[in-house]
Amino acid sequence: MSVPEPPLSDGVLPGPPAGLGAGERTPGLSDASPDEGLIEDLTVEEKAVEQLAEGLLSHYLPDLQRSKQALQELTQNQVVLLDTLEQEISKFKECHSMLDINALFTEAKHYHAKLVNIRKEMLMLHEKTSKLKKRALKLQQKRQKEELEREQQREKEFEREKQLTAKPAKRT
Repeated sequence: MSVPEPPLSDGVLPGPPAGLGAGERTPGLSDASPDEGLIEDLTVEEKAVEQLAEGLLSHYLPDLQRSKQALQELTQNQVVLLDTLEQEISKFKECHSMLDINALFTEAKHYHAKLVNIRKEMLMLHEKTSKLKKRALKLQQKRQKEELEREQQREKEFEREKQLTAKPAKRT
């Protein structure tokens, strides 16, 4: 004698049918996945995205690397100038004559002007790299949007073809 199973609520089984473990498929249901065939399409899209990204990087990477190198050189120069400025300050403390002080002030103004110019250059390079990054992002977004629009257009055309296919009339 078997134990009756609880009644179905809204046609939903309370658990897997008897004899089936967790993760096993119910006999009689289709083994075909609704996503079957999408993996190949996804791979092609990943390749396209990868190629677009590589192209974008290859286009902008040299400029960005040059900008990075220039920023590094400017930073090194700034460190050297700051060290020099600190040395000059220590010389001010040791100097007793007014002529020496005036000469050192002139030299300090000169180094200060150099520092100001380096800072301006660094800001300009920063702005350029920011603009390049924004432009690269906009281009990538535009390409992704175009790809999405093409995919939507393909889907619309597929649905239209599907609707236009001849369907046999039902006989009554």
